[in-house]
Amino acid sequence: MRPYYTTTEKMKKMGLTSRAMERLTHTLMEKLKEPLPETLPPFILQTHYFMGRDEALRAIHFPQNAKELERARVRLKFEELFFVQLNILRYASYQRHKYHGYVFQRIGDVFNNFYKKNLPFELTGAQKRVMHEIRADLCSGRQMNRLLQGDVGSGKTLVALMSMLIAIDNGCQACIMAPTEILAEQHLQTIQAFLRDMPVRVELLTGMVKGKRRSEILEGLIDGAVHILVGTHAVIEDTVQFHRLGLVVIDEQHRFGVAQRAKLWSKGDLIPHILVMTATPIPRTLAMTLYGDLDVSVIDELPPGRKPIRTTHVFDSRITWLYDGMRKQILEGRQIYVVFPLIEESEKIDLKNLEQGFETLKEAFPEFRLSKVHGKMKPADKEEEMARFVKGETQMLVATTVIEVGVNVPNASVMVILDAQRFGLSQLHQLRGRVGRGADQSYCILVTPYKLSEETRKRIDIMCETNDGFRIAEADLKLRGPGDLEGTQQSGMAFDLKIADIARDGQLVQMARDEAQRIIDADPMLEQPQHQLLLLRLKQLRKTAVDWSKIS
Repeated sequence: MRPYYTTTEKMKKMGLTSRAMERLTHTLMEKLKEPLPETLPPFILQTHYFMGRDEALRAIHFPQNAKELERARVRLKFEELFFVQLNILRYASYQRHKYHGYVFQRIGDVFNNFYKKNLPFELTGAQKRVMHEIRADLCSGRQMNRLLQGDVGSGKTLVALMSMLIAIDNGCQACIMAPTEILAEQHLQTIQAFLRDMPVRVELLTGMVKGKRRSEILEGLIDGAVHILVGTHAVIEDTVQFHRLGLVVIDEQHRFGVAQRAKLWSKGDLIPHILVMTATPIPRTLAMTLYGDLDVSVIDELPPGRKPIRTTHVFDSRITWLYDGMRKQILEGRQIYVVFPLIEESEKIDLKNLEQGFETLKEAFPEFRLSKVHGKMKPADKEEEMARFVKGETQMLVATTVIEVGVNVPNASVMVILDAQRFGLSQLHQLRGRVGRGADQSYCILVTPYKLSEETRKRIDIMCETNDGFRIAEADLKLRGPGDLEGTQQSGMAFDLKIADIARDGQLVQMARDEAQRIIDADPMLEQPQHQLLLLRLKQLRKTAVDWSKIS
């Protein structure tokens, strides 16, 4: 068996081929007279029948046989994953012991009146389960740090609102932070529609709110007259102070920087409870690593009455057939999204494609009104075009992926994605989630050229087969690996895996997690003699890791 080392063209030109690397490594191994120091204590090695570190590192380069190679791989992968999990769990345990949250014991009139009179439909089983989990956190006396995952349209906002009403019943204020003004406005409208005539004051604070109106809102926050604040980054400005902020809901958290979120912690006497919402389904093994310091709740069923979106793959040679179908939908009173790819490296070409595509669509549909939105537009122009579509003044919204998160138009029933081969699976799924929000049957049309790579065909087939965001996320992780997935740099737990692969080593991730959890449960600060080796190793690893700050 010969080792194979990945080398670059530059290395090869300098004579550093795989064979040269093999010779160098072999020489280095021969010169190592002392065994390499062990990083795992004997009780872990014995429990899992792992080989020692020195033996594993030698065998990974020069194994005697396939069985020895596999044992070395398992040992080294486990070690990598184990220290990531141990670091996360130790940090989370420290946070829980250090930070005490408000204790929300009461379920009072505000919550009960909403539940009895204003709740538009029976909660799904998943929503009830998640509410129980949140309620337990809010009563516990420790600060809640919970990630709420749920596919587009699963009812996360309603769960967040009910959690905020519990805060109000306990004499606190709540705030919901969204990444864009249009999304913040939609949260405001949704919350106001849910609350109807209830005596709960909800205000919107974005960069657009200025002058006297802004002053009134800021005063209302300080004296406690404003119960719920909906906003964008404007919420974390120093001028915004609360009377008693008890709960913060952060929507699509990967859009916010760590330092920005940390500012919310300084807004009150006690640290507010944190509920992070995401409509980007995260595979379990990845959530355990990226968001391992958060408790995870999942809403895994849609409200009754929602029809599954039908997804179809169409080759660009059938564009006339596609236009006929689009016209039919508009004549029936529906609205349509048409999305063009916009990829950074070729932005100029892509913008040109969007502009040309917009003109082509105007010619093809002269009887209808069209809106156009892309990231290079001024924010005010973009908001105006989006608003026209939301109000139904235009029948078609031609856009880049700026509409991926948060636009809620129940009347829009068709999502056409052009050059769909250029999008990742999670992006395609997010875009598809813009439709299917009303009672009508909705459609997602993926348009591609005939010639596609095998991996692209797999992506398109998965999209046509299922609407399940978690199945799609698992497939995305397997196809692309974890490196491309959103949020890793924002997770607060930066890690660099050299041999383990979260996508393919799910069982080892779980095994490492369980072992780390057992140790932290018994000895949260790793003070016992048998854990000193682990503490030493964590300190060594921390010198090479990036600390993104103490915030989930």
